Amino acid sequence: MLAGVIFDFDGVIVDTEPLHYRAFQEILEPLGLGYGWDRYVADYLGFDDRDAFREAFGSRGLILGDAELGELVHRKGEAFLEIIAGGVKPYPGTLELISEISGRLPLAICSGALRSDILPILEQFGLGSVFDVIVTADDVAASKPDPACYRMTLERLAVSFPGRGIAAESCIVIEDTPGGIAAARGAGIAVVGVTNSYPPERLTGTIRIVASLAELTPEELSLLL
Repeated sequence: MLAGVIFDFDGVIVDTEPLHYRAFQEILEPLGLGYGWDRYVADYLGFDDRDAFREAFGSRGLILGDAELGELVHRKGEAFLEIIAGGVKPYPGTLELISEISGRLPLAICSGALRSDILPILEQFGLGSVFDVIVTADDVAASKPDPACYRMTLERLAVSFPGRGIAAESCIVIEDTPGGIAAARGAGIAVVGVTNSYPPERLTGTIRIVASLAELTPEELSLLL
């Protein structure tokens, strides 16, 4: 029986990847470390900000200290907030599915983005109080595909909803990247893949793949388990 639904954020709820890319380039290009969109998709998609900067520097043989990394992440976050201030759009069917699940099942977000990136967008969508648990890059030391974020999400859902049977085998994750799927599967959770970022053949290890969340209903998600 389905006891909870966990959403990734970027690439699942909203198409923010091009916006993150722009923010990264605003910081990296003046340093001579910029790169094209195709490389972002191939090498950076699914990284949190910390690992993205580490990769940008490491790929050029440069060492990035913790203090400098923290400053870069802060500056990138400020650039991202300026970009999203103009408004962002959710993926088709996403808000409707979240609305249908809300109040019926516990809802969570497990994302490699920063909390400061996520909350303003949720407010734009009127979802500021909909998710019962939100786990972000601020909460874990390692980003996806490390499963720590999904394990933490399960733990926090179980604490928030005692007696609801929250466990890995009773929840479903909705993800869009191979790294995210690996993280969820590493925590023992079944995954529905959505082809917003990668083609179906890259989303292996899922129990179902959809082209849009408009194809799903809470009842269909329940039947998958």
